[in-house]
Amino acid sequence: MKKNQKIVFVFFVSTIFSVVFFSFKKDKIEFIQPKGFPKPLYDFSKNPLTDAGFKLGRKLFYDPILSKDSSTSCNSCHLQFSGFTHVDHALSHGIHGLKGNRNSPVLVNLAWQKFFMLDGGVTNLELQPLAPLTNPVEMDENMAHVVMKLNRSHYYRSHFQQAFGDSLITGQHVLKALTQFLVMLESYHSKFDKVMNGEEKFSVEEENGFRFFKKNCAACHINQTFTDGAFHNIGLPYDAELKDVGRMKITKDKRDSLKFKTPTLRNVAASYPYMHDGRFKNLDEVIDFYATDKSNNLAVDKLLRRKIIFKNNDKKDLLAFLKTLTDKEFLNDLKFRDWVNE
Repeated sequence: MKKNQKIVFVFFVSTIFSVVFFSFKKDKIEFIQPKGFPKPLYDFSKNPLTDAGFKLGRKLFYDPILSKDSSTSCNSCHLQFSGFTHVDHALSHGIHGLKGNRNSPVLVNLAWQKFFMLDGGVTNLELQPLAPLTNPVEMDENMAHVVMKLNRSHYYRSHFQQAFGDSLITGQHVLKALTQFLVMLESYHSKFDKVMNGEEKFSVEEENGFRFFKKNCAACHINQTFTDGAFHNIGLPYDAELKDVGRMKITKDKRDSLKFKTPTLRNVAASYPYMHDGRFKNLDEVIDFYATDKSNNLAVDKLLRRKIIFKNNDKKDLLAFLKTLTDKEFLNDLKFRDWVNE
């Protein structure tokens, strides 16, 4: 390549990069109500979204300063490429390498959720970050100390000023900033969505899988959010080592023993391992579990006591459909990445 051609080529590449980069940087933060989704449950009027608030929340999400020894961030257990969960181990790991007793849930479409955590122990999205922040095996911190650390930082004082009009950092503003990031984790660009919007078509296998899903799975995994937000005992054996009783831990009602919140199936093919304790490594194991007969287990939710009959290619077709819920745009969206120097 001649010298002048090289100069033109470098200039062309750098120009394209600059256009893409700066157009991204100028993008306005806007919450979208996707077609077919129900009305969000989150009250935006009490915490209006702003560019500054979202970017501050994103910075806090990736900053290990929220943990006691600055070793563990929210992102440590919630990685974007897997739908904002972790995939390298069944149970979440926290500060000092300590192991929890649950698999981390995905963080997606949180504006439509009434309950948070697998047992529903939190009912307000703005308070949800307090659970991992104060958990002794996760971040082992307290908000007062977090606020003290952040107030020492000129960077954070400046950015809180931009976001909330006050450079004096408070716990409330920390939680509101984190929420502005979390509430923007919307996933609605999967192949399933494009089929529903008439932009694409299912393959024969995907269409068959969708029909099977609607007949056998949609009672709990409802509408475009793919969760009823409720708690069910699906027949998983009790783990004597973990001693996790699920919803009963919150309600103290024995009828809630081993009930856990229905997870969304958005990006489910990317968010392994599965179940509250990560006991299943892949979707094939999950499907095999639901194929087992639970009709004689009276503790199992009535919706699941009916044996699901799989014939011929039903398992293969169901798996093909579940993969259409993968939203690659969401899993790779630059606005959810850690912008270190911002």
